[in-house]
Amino acid sequence: MAPITVAAAPPPASLETGGGAGLTVATVGAFEPCAWGDFFVTYVPPVSQESEERMRERAHQLKAELRRRMSFEATRSVADMVTLVDTLQRLGIDNHFRHEVDAALKRINNNNSCESLGDSSAGSGGGGAADDGLHTVALRFRLLRQHGVWVPADVFDRFKDDTTGGFSESLSSDPRGLLSLYNAAHMATPGEQGLDEAISFARRHLESLKLKGTLSSPLAEQVCRALDIPLARLPKRLETMHYVVEYEKEEGHDAVLLELARLDFDLVRFLHLRELKDLSLWWKDLYGNVKLNYARDRLVENYFWTCGVFHEEEYSRARMLFAKTFGLLSLMDDTYDVYATLEECHILNDAIQRWDENSASILPEYMRMFYINLVRNFQGFEDSLQPNEKYRVSYAKQAFKLSSKYYLDEAKWCSEKYAPSFKEHMEVSVMSSGFPTLAVVLLMGAGDMATREAFRWAIGVPAVVSASGEVARFRNDIASYKKGKNKKDVASSVECYAKEHGTSGEEAAVAIAGMAEHAWRTINRSCMEMDSALLPAAQLVVNLTKTLEVIYLGGRDAYTFAADLKDLVVSLFLNGPTTV
Repeated sequence: MAPITVAAAPPPASLETGGGAGLTVATVGAFEPCAWGDFFVTYVPPVSQESEERMRERAHQLKAELRRRMSFEATRSVADMVTLVDTLQRLGIDNHFRHEVDAALKRINNNNSCESLGDSSAGSGGGGAADDGLHTVALRFRLLRQHGVWVPADVFDRFKDDTTGGFSESLSSDPRGLLSLYNAAHMATPGEQGLDEAISFARRHLESLKLKGTLSSPLAEQVCRALDIPLARLPKRLETMHYVVEYEKEEGHDAVLLELARLDFDLVRFLHLRELKDLSLWWKDLYGNVKLNYARDRLVENYFWTCGVFHEEEYSRARMLFAKTFGLLSLMDDTYDVYATLEECHILNDAIQRWDENSASILPEYMRMFYINLVRNFQGFEDSLQPNEKYRVSYAKQAFKLSSKYYLDEAKWCSEKYAPSFKEHMEVSVMSSGFPTLAVVLLMGAGDMATREAFRWAIGVPAVVSASGEVARFRNDIASYKKGKNKKDVASSVECYAKEHGTSGEEAAVAIAGMAEHAWRTINRSCMEMDSALLPAAQLVVNLTKTLEVIYLGGRDAYTFAADLKDLVVSLFLNGPTTV
């Protein structure tokens, strides 16, 4: 049966894509307006209910067929297994085969000998046995580490030159292997110098190949993406958007997998559009109600970030609760950051710590509707949860209150023109980054992984969360250094570092970028050392951090300067997978 296709929706004329110069946020109220207006409120996806039902039935048939055919028996080589798991993940359909993927990973992990990994000619396209050694070893390394399994970095020693001790220059003729090595090495933990060398070696050769223009499609596009954001740090949904098209070009691709991936992508996209409409209506009402016109109007960008954390159909409730809470947190952040006086900040924090609608009476008039909406929305969140889940909202409130305290600390620094030390700055600004709060909020609507133990873990700001907060703070501060910051903002980590170390701003930004890299390595290590029962919750935090890499790519701030994200929003929600 031929796959059911749905015509891609062209970007609306009123939403022409392309980068904008962006505004420097130098004065109150200087945020760019919403780039979307009511577009997602009125947009109707080009698919009927009948067509969607037929697509869903066909997807069900394909999944059944694949389960019958998919076998991880002892006769299947480890090379075949790592390739299949990687393909399922990059096509975005691994969630439909969790049992099979888990079984495969266990067997891949139990195979401790990497000598056999290069013996298979079963790649995901192109190359034979002689070409697949590095690719498959690196693929196994990355997949296991990404799933919380420690694999020693010495598996790459066999690809080093006995004389120089460095990676063999002969690998320069294996671009596929180099790309896999580059992606795998970004799963490094602190102190793994051998993987630092792997990144440097692979990047140097990949950039050279890119410059020469000798890479064929789709490898050329995959190299370009990885040089921007390594695969291990790229939001899964964005990789799928590209890979669904690229996989079709690979020799020996599985037509059934491809058809399922295309159907699944569109079915999930249609759900995202319905959610985006509902959220846009909620936000339009909220934003119009609170009348905080100095605050960022960024519901669509918020939802883009949300889909980077969890895009699967089963997480619809989690997405809705997360996006709403994210929006409320953003309004509170901007109130502290760009508008309220210090006295008003104290009053707002007092009210938030009380968390009682009656406390609205102590607030300045312009804050009252925000506060009332905040309290009422959280009550709505609690009402939407099952009786045994309602306790989750108390953790989200606790996290929200904590953010308020740290926002107030920064407001005090700004008002007093206090210049904190770099260490003091980080103790406050990592918490005010919002990540410690969002790490709790993202569990609020999640399924079975959101246990009481998971909430206690998240609210305690463990290493995964604090390191993610560091990445958020560092990426944000590098962007503010490059784009300009609000006049009320406290000195950034870049400025504090430059002052403390007597360096230029550019040198400080480079140093801060290095600290962000170290924080990623702390995240990697923490995920491989933690209780496996908490790993699913931790991986949601990691996904949140991955999307941040897209938001702040190249020193931009695509949440504040929304025009920078417009192309991706159109591609992801309106067009879906496109030709390369």
